[in-house]
Amino acid sequence: MASEHVYGDVEGRALWFAAPRKAEFRPEIIPPPGPGKVRVRTIASAISHGTEMLVYRGEVLPDTTLDLPTLAGGYGFPIKYGYAAVGRVLDLAPGVAGLAPGDLVFVHHPHQSAFTVPSEMPVRLPDGLDPLSGLFIANLETAVNIVHDASIRLGETAVVFGQGVVGLLVARLLKLAGAGRVLTVEPVEARRKLSLEMGMDEAMEPGENLAERIFTATNGRGADVTVEVSGSPEALKSAVNVTADEGTVVVASWYGTKPVALDLGGRFHRGRLRLRSSQVGRVPPELAPRWDHARRMETVLDLLPWMQPERLVSHRFPFEDAPAAYRLVDESLGETVQVVLDYDEGG
Repeated sequence: MASEHVYGDVEGRALWFAAPRKAEFRPEIIPPPGPGKVRVRTIASAISHGTEMLVYRGEVLPDTTLDLPTLAGGYGFPIKYGYAAVGRVLDLAPGVAGLAPGDLVFVHHPHQSAFTVPSEMPVRLPDGLDPLSGLFIANLETAVNIVHDASIRLGETAVVFGQGVVGLLVARLLKLAGAGRVLTVEPVEARRKLSLEMGMDEAMEPGENLAERIFTATNGRGADVTVEVSGSPEALKSAVNVTADEGTVVVASWYGTKPVALDLGGRFHRGRLRLRSSQVGRVPPELAPRWDHARRMETVLDLLPWMQPERLVSHRFPFEDAPAAYRLVDESLGETVQVVLDYDEGG
């Protein structure tokens, strides 16, 4: 459906990282949608506590290629970064099908008050869905991909290292996928409590006796699948040490410039463990004949009402207070789960 009226330029603001740990606003002129494009006014956006915080802290190699068309600048700074925005369609070019002004949509886009994008980028959200729930599409899509990479089997035991947003979603999906037991490892007490509230069998604190506890909980076998989604190289070491013979370690974290040292001469080698990277940009190759990005997104939209991820929102900031939101996430990890920026929907 085409818009009956296309407005002129819209004045907006975007959040940029000007230097490590320095977030600032810059003006943006958002042009009317040209052929095949849609303009969206933002309602809310979510801060990624993993990848985005690496960028914020300057922990990404400067020559790394930007992997979304909506990003701008470079990892050497300045950079406009972010990938979870929910808004309403303001207007769209004639001939664009499947969207209409007022539709609630999710877009992989940085934090910005309004933006114009190709019409294939916005994902129309189901009627009646809480806009906050829509903010978790990117994280839930990542979690679905991780579970596909994990190839969990009915009755197996999985251990998830890290109970941030993605870790919590992964743990819940592993249960849905048939895991007999899901154990989680998380240093922050509040997140361990949240993990148990979401139905996990046991939430453990990292420590010297962690391996002993996991082997005891699995009758001496170890975990069939371990997932490292904490961003900690030390957690990856622990994941290798608690995985059962012939088991799989799924590395879902992006470590940026942080070095990772693994002991591959002991349990990893003799146990014939499989170390697998999971990255949301690609569907697991063994699923490619039946799965593509569109089918994965359909699955995510079906899961959203059941998952109710909006429960994971711990803090909300007005968009103009975004620099303070980043400082909170950076300096007070134990206090946050998901931090959201709220925009003035009325413009």
